[in-house]
Amino acid sequence: MKNNIKTLRATFDFTQEDLANRIEVSRQTINAIEKGKFDPSLPTAFRLAAVFKCTIEELFVYEP
Repeated sequence: MKNNIKTLRATFDFTQEDLANRIEVSRQTINAIEKGKFDPSLPTAFRLAAVFKCTIEELFVYEP
């Protein structure tokens, strides 16, 4: 699954640590999500969408 987390994080001028603290995960989790090595849980995806004030569909693109 592709995502736009890194781009949005840069737009909001957040470090990985800033974003991790906002959604209560580790910096390593943010790094893994950005690199597509880890798909977040639904609650984590909702928290990310809330931080970036967008929909989950704007954050993640499903690739079969």
